[in-house]
Amino acid sequence: MTNPGTALNLDWLEDVRVNASAVSRRTQSLTGRRSVKGRWQTAWLLHAIQCMDLTTLSSDDTPKRVHRLCAKARQPIRPELVKSLGIESLTLQVGAVCVYHAFVNTAVTALKDANIPVAAVAAGFPHGLSPLSAKLSEIRASVEDGAQEIDIVISRHHVLTGNWPALYDEVAAFKEACGAAHLKTILGTGDLGTFRNVAKASWVCLMAGADFIKTSTGKEAVNATLPVALVMLRVLRDYHQRTGHWAGFKPAGGISTAKQALDWQVLVREELGFDAQQPARFRFGASGLLTDIERQLEHRVTGRYATAARQPLC
Repeated sequence: MTNPGTALNLDWLEDVRVNASAVSRRTQSLTGRRSVKGRWQTAWLLHAIQCMDLTTLSSDDTPKRVHRLCAKARQPIRPELVKSLGIESLTLQVGAVCVYHAFVNTAVTALKDANIPVAAVAAGFPHGLSPLSAKLSEIRASVEDGAQEIDIVISRHHVLTGNWPALYDEVAAFKEACGAAHLKTILGTGDLGTFRNVAKASWVCLMAGADFIKTSTGKEAVNATLPVALVMLRVLRDYHQRTGHWAGFKPAGGISTAKQALDWQVLVREELGFDAQQPARFRFGASGLLTDIERQLEHRVTGRYATAARQPLC
């Protein structure tokens, strides 16, 4: 799925209004009155795995760690658990593997015969303060190395100063540099101050051609939250109504439990429907989430919670 974007329309930004109290009530009511139980919970947790960008973005990453991550991406849960759940016929894989540019080639090689795209973080990740020329060079280099998805981080100061044309031009340049690769724009919502800033930044990124809007780098003090997600999902809906184009949504940072994975899926399903919950339009940015999901699936089979050490990530 590709979002072609549209011309920058500042009038759309002037129309942005966000009722913070209503946002809070909506998200609280959804997680409070919607629950997924029994075999449906198992199905939703398996689906969450398929929507996961399995990620390692640590300063001590090594090729061996990336190889282990890719092996986990190919086989997210243990073979004996797959057999116990009776899902041998399900080709269970994650949505993508996300790494720094330095390890793109490593990941592409490790996944060469698997239908799992490699995503690379770029554009001065995580702060977005590199020169534009350096950001564009990094994007092009990652695409040349085989990355099929590029997660860029916007310059937050454009949002905080209301310089929407500069943000639009920046994201449009990133889009062009991506070529055929999908562009995921990280807003860094925890740094943007207000829901209105989050909504406006989402609008500008979509108009500039972002294929996904993403909450956070995972490095901010406040990362993905359900209220911020609701604001972004409403922008996605309104953007589609005005342009006819859909884009995807990716929450990232702080999502580490199976219960959270269910809450996020409920929110997306309730707001945008079944299609928006599929991997083409919804991803989790996560590293530790898979461990807890695997523990919950094992509990489903055995009635006992295993230690996290039984489900090593990489």
